[in-house]
Amino acid sequence: MKADPTSAHEAVAGRRDVAQAVAAPLTRAAIFLVTTIKPGTENRTTIRSFCGDLAALVRAVDFRDIEAGLSCVVGFGSEAWDRLFGAPRPANLHTFREIRAGERHAVSTAGDLLFHIRAKRMDLCFEMATQIMARIDDAVSQVDEVQGFRYFDDRDLIGFVDGTENPRGDAIAEAVFIGEEDAAFAGGSYVIVQKYLHDVAGWNALSTEAQERIIGRTKLSDIELDDSVKPTSAHNALTTIVEDGKEIKILRDNMPFGRAGAGEFGTYFIGYSRSPRTIEQMLENMFIGRPPGNYDRLLDFSRAVTGSLFFVPTATFLENVTDEPVAIAAPSADSSVVDPASSIPRKSDGSLGIGSLKGDFSHE
Repeated sequence: MKADPTSAHEAVAGRRDVAQAVAAPLTRAAIFLVTTIKPGTENRTTIRSFCGDLAALVRAVDFRDIEAGLSCVVGFGSEAWDRLFGAPRPANLHTFREIRAGERHAVSTAGDLLFHIRAKRMDLCFEMATQIMARIDDAVSQVDEVQGFRYFDDRDLIGFVDGTENPRGDAIAEAVFIGEEDAAFAGGSYVIVQKYLHDVAGWNALSTEAQERIIGRTKLSDIELDDSVKPTSAHNALTTIVEDGKEIKILRDNMPFGRAGAGEFGTYFIGYSRSPRTIEQMLENMFIGRPPGNYDRLLDFSRAVTGSLFFVPTATFLENVTDEPVAIAAPSADSSVVDPASSIPRKSDGSLGIGSLKGDFSHE
């Protein structure tokens, strides 16, 4: 959870809140760890106590190789927020809303805590995950753990560069950090994660030209296809969100993962944004289609097997959490399934990547 010096946010009330390392530089390795919190006041107390200690734990592990860029971002699911912190709660925090459209299914899976651990060395990531679990293991149940790696020249396992359309420089803060629209949580972010498994054999049976039309970019040079030849169902067309003439960006740090002996090849999608609605609209466009039926053909070869939404509070918030238990807030009401008939198509412009798709690794 190394605090990100580039993402400090001046709160409305005059307090300077420092964001977590959402915008940390690219690394060669990552671990994505998702857990649920076991019932009981003592388990909630353990997690609350851990919040204030996480920064020191990162510093201790990071000191073993200060040039390796270790960071750890922690996010909290909707139900976990209510159980741990009560009111007030982030304005747009809710459980991940699954999407069903024909054979395509963006599943919603359990998740109270997300740890996004990054470093240039996998051994540091592994040590960080080990130290985290040593502190909270008795209080949580593990849902999923994925070890990600960079693959050749920032490509995913289907052969396309991942990360081309990420925001750069000052645009990162505008894309991922909450501002005055939810002043109590300014400097925080939302993050959605999905684990995609790929039918690599089926994908590789396609011609390079067919693959490029599905992704919307050239495979070798990573150049976006001209609109005159790019299908409206291309991945980068469907995952571009434009509001009031402006493209709304998100920040991705996707990672390939796999087990060659087990025939498992995948991409762990992780997208940070100041509002979850941006990513949710991308997913609706992909799974339902824009217009409905004009869906992302990459989903014929990629299957989502997890899906969770978390809120990432500031590092300042975490450091000020006490051990004192809170009154559990009433669960928030939200729809957990997206009906294709209720999806409102939006205009496409440019390109963005998601899941295992075209290009989501570089922070550009």
